Amino acid sequence: MGLPPGLEGRKGILNLSIKNKEVLYAAYMPFLKNGGLFIPTNKRYEIGEEVFMLLMLMEEPDKIPVAGKVVWISPKGSQGNRPAGIGVQFGEQDVAVRNSIETYLTGALNSDRATHTF
Repeated sequence: MGLPPGLEGRKGILNLSIKNKEVLYAAYMPFLKNGGLFIPTNKRYEIGEEVFMLLMLMEEPDKIPVAGKVVWISPKGSQGNRPAGIGVQFGEQDVAVRNSIETYLTGALNSDRATHTF
């Protein structure tokens, strides 16, 4: 599987493995159009930068390829002891990923528990 057109020569593929519901809840960004995920990283990214990730999600047998763009940056040393990383908004073609995540999080999305972004 190659990178989508236009992503060759980027900072590489972001690999994200989410094995339990608590980690998924903390990383998921439901307030973004098409949804998104917070990805812990110390690499520098710019708002609007296109990224490609391979997502290992819960019990899914295969990694899920997801293209998106950076819409959130938490720099190292952010207030509230939030981890450094980026928020990646899913592209419109990745609606199935959002649906899978929201299925895993049924009943938890309206929780008041803190996440990596709120």
